[in-house]
Amino acid sequence: MVRRFEDFNGIRRMTLSSLKQALRSVVFSTALIALAAPATAACGNGSDFGPWLEDMKQEALAAGISPDIVSAGLDGLSYDKAVIKKDRGQGVFSQTFLEFAGRMVASYRLQQGAAQIKKNAGLFRQIEADFGVPAPVIVAVWGLETDFGANLGDMSTLRSLATLAYDCRRPHKFRPELIDALKIIQKGDLSPAEMRGAWAGELGQTQFLASNYLRYGIDYDGDGRANLIRSKADVLGSTANFLAQLGWQRGQPWLREVRIPNELPWDQADLLIKKDPSEWASMGVRAADGGSLEGGPAALFLPMGRFGPAFLAYHNFDVYLQWNESLVYATTAAYFATRLAGAGPVGKGNGTVDALSAAEVKALQQALAARGLDPGPIDGKAGFKTREATRAAQIQLGLPADGWPDHATLAALR
Repeated sequence: MVRRFEDFNGIRRMTLSSLKQALRSVVFSTALIALAAPATAACGNGSDFGPWLEDMKQEALAAGISPDIVSAGLDGLSYDKAVIKKDRGQGVFSQTFLEFAGRMVASYRLQQGAAQIKKNAGLFRQIEADFGVPAPVIVAVWGLETDFGANLGDMSTLRSLATLAYDCRRPHKFRPELIDALKIIQKGDLSPAEMRGAWAGELGQTQFLASNYLRYGIDYDGDGRANLIRSKADVLGSTANFLAQLGWQRGQPWLREVRIPNELPWDQADLLIKKDPSEWASMGVRAADGGSLEGGPAALFLPMGRFGPAFLAYHNFDVYLQWNESLVYATTAAYFATRLAGAGPVGKGNGTVDALSAAEVKALQQALAARGLDPGPIDGKAGFKTREATRAAQIQLGLPADGWPDHATLAALR
């Protein structure tokens, strides 16, 4: 699945504030790359894919890929219309957290996840000792991405990456991924024939893009190569290494469900604002399980606004947001991990959540942009930037500033 296309994964130990700065740098840098890159196609048009691929081969050679590897990886590739169709139809990330998590954190995944933790207890103990990342966190990623290795996908990784590198929408993202896929072959970790997986070119049981495979993939079973398709030890060790390199803090929480009062200064419920748990407690925030609020500074996170579920989000949740830029997906993965660690099912919140349709979110994004507030892509998905722009608009308009895109905010913007 395509989820990690603003590549914050190589930015280590980053705060959410610096993430905003990184966005500006990424946009500027990728614009410069596009100026110097091979010509790209009109959207959905594969008519000149052949000549483009020949140019791409020259770019690969210039990047240090040997002629034999370039030939083995790129000869005979064709444009794949099915990849473009899937790229244009990613509607699942328009769902609310409860909709998406309710489907993805299903009982069979919880049961299988618990069984995997028990079955591989020794391996997980060693991984946590080496990297500080606990088994539930790794297993939740493993389960969401491929159902614990059962559903890797069977599309040609090189063909998918070449199609997306050629396409007009994100060539600056996928050209380097295609080069990195060739580097994986040259390194000896995988052969071209082994490179089969998801439609967007992600590889292995926890779905690494090629660039992350090179950065974070490790040989954890000692056989001389990082095989994230077949080696369970390599898969799980590499996933822990990835999260650790992004700044995971050993022994610290990531997400904890809380109950909130009906009235709060809603503008403080912001992932960019962290307070000591005792301060949240003084404001009436209570642990959903009845325990005491503990841990380091945490944000009050309302994934569906003030009427929906509520969490304290700690530093390690920021790591999830670097791992995966989809707010709903990252939250679902973190919640899944809490369930595997023993937490109960999430509550529905304090009332009825007023949710916009994808078309209405798109209209809200357009209205935010017209007001001079940056909602990120105008795509109908209420991601992090849309939520922050919504909060800013709510403050300006005198509305409860919980950052949730609702009909009242849309009507006021109009």
